[in-house]
Amino acid sequence: MEKQEVYDQFKQLEGQIQEVLAQFTDLQAEMTQVFEQNAELEIENQHLRDLLRELQRDLPEAPETPQGLSKSRQILEKLYEEGFHVCREFYGTRRKQDEECAFCLEVIYRDQ
Repeated sequence: MEKQEVYDQFKQLEGQIQEVLAQFTDLQAEMTQVFEQNAELEIENQHLRDLLRELQRDLPEAPETPQGLSKSRQILEKLYEEGFHVCREFYGTRRKQDEECAFCLEVIYRDQ
């Protein structure tokens, strides 16, 4: 093997190592972002659980309210009023600028 061939192989290997390093750096950045998002979601989830417990404790024991909502629907209504989605599509996420959500309103007020 000539010196030039050895040198070319080292240059090729160096390029491959740099590509792998770039991929590793990108993957590491993505993983960091996923971990941060996961932590935020866990905090929001815990907040929702605490809010749900508080709402359940504050609601009267009557099975139906004058509006005809059951206790569970009252809880959903209260969560909705707090600014959270209660529909299947977006459950637990914040409503942007408290916009109305037809799916949430369907869940809360539909006839049984």
